[in-house]
Amino acid sequence: MQAEAVSEAFLMYRNVTINDLERLARQLLTFMGDIRVCALAGEMGAGKTTLIKAIGHAMDVMDSMSSPTFSIINEYQAGAQTTLYHIDCYRLKSEAEARAVGLEDYFYSGAYCFVEWAELIPSLLPENYVQVNITPEDDTHRTIEFSIHGRKEKDRV
Repeated sequence: MQAEAVSEAFLMYRNVTINDLERLARQLLTFMGDIRVCALAGEMGAGKTTLIKAIGHAMDVMDSMSSPTFSIINEYQAGAQTTLYHIDCYRLKSEAEARAVGLEDYFYSGAYCFVEWAELIPSLLPENYVQVNITPEDDTHRTIEFSIHGRKEKDRV
């Protein structure tokens, strides 16, 4: 895994393999700082759910994690006092449907929210969130980018 720090608000990792994910998950949590919402983008099969499982492991989630494609939202206890929501917007037909599910309540709950297919609900995302883009390089390698949205780089804590 090769890291490129373009700026404090943008990081790029090339040649990421599945063996790198737990370390990458810890780096993402550090990068997020006090931001609690993370939008993950990438084509079907790029590794969004796999990365979120690694994040859960890094946060000491003890339950088996699975994709919430059909349930939309899975809730996990991470450690003693932290909640992690894994949200999958793929099946939502509109932002109105996402509002009806109560997604905004999750985003402003103070809990960690990792959202797949967030590009389908752009106006519901909070002002401050982290964007993760996953691009397959080949069958076993990915390029993964972290960026902060909603805050100017100079405001980064």
